[in-house]
Amino acid sequence: MSVHESISETGHKHDNSMSTLSAIYKRRAVRSYLPQKPSRELVMSLLAAAVQAPSAMNEEPWAFTVIQDPQLLREISDAAKALMAPELRKKLTGLFKSPDYNIFYNAGTLIVIYAGLVGTYAEADCWLAAENLMLAACAVGLGTCVIGLASAILNTPPWKRKLGTPENLTAYVPLIVGVPAGNTPQVPRKQPQILSWQ
Repeated sequence: MSVHESISETGHKHDNSMSTLSAIYKRRAVRSYLPQKPSRELVMSLLAAAVQAPSAMNEEPWAFTVIQDPQLLREISDAAKALMAPELRKKLTGLFKSPDYNIFYNAGTLIVIYAGLVGTYAEADCWLAAENLMLAACAVGLGTCVIGLASAILNTPPWKRKLGTPENLTAYVPLIVGVPAGNTPQVPRKQPQILSWQ
């Protein structure tokens, strides 16, 4: 099953003729999920969309880790919270009032996009792949959210060993994917700031 002909885990068919612009305007960072996990087949179709992204010098530097084990996701969340800098913890104090707070919002899947030291723009390439993945997920009714708080812990040697990640790779984009619990309202965006038009 590809993203062009998918049915979400909730059983609802989605309008797979959604235009690119429609997906861009509909996509939102989702922070509340139902317990269902996207199927392996659907995740693979999202990864296939991700690698259609452009990359500098056509290096295609990305590599992916997919985590759907709830216990492992909880362990990563707890480790990331423990590693967090005090000033950031203070800024996010409202979230940390509950010891059960999960940085992944209980989403069923975490996809981590890695790259090695391939060219100057490997990190940018990973973000381009992430955007493709997020738009493809939106087009089939799934929610996504980048969880930057996870990057630091995923790049520590102990967690690289635990996840089987080669030492020379860096986690650039930790991205959750899942079935949204309800609708995420649109957030107004600023108009483009045009510095010059010559």
